[in-house]
Amino acid sequence: MKGQKNKQERYDSAKKRVEELKSFYSHLSVYLAVNTGLFLLDILTSPEDLWFYWPLIGWGIGLSIHWLSVFGMQKILGKDWEERKLRELMDKEK
Repeated sequence: MKGQKNKQERYDSAKKRVEELKSFYSHLSVYLAVNTGLFLLDILTSPEDLWFYWPLIGWGIGLSIHWLSVFGMQKILGKDWEERKLRELMDKEK
């Protein structure tokens, strides 16, 4: 029974991770497509007054935060960090 639960937990964890990755890559794809379109629109309609970089920067900040939540924070505050911290706190209480 315990082995089955562990297997299910691993599956659920892997499935959640795949969903996070899929969400980020979808976000990145839309970001690239929309901002390419905005760049072309700006260059073709008003090359003397460029504005395309404002949405590029604003949305880029949001995309960067999404990237951090999917890739960066895992290393900083991910499962490995949790386990190390738990061991550290348990050793202090001995």
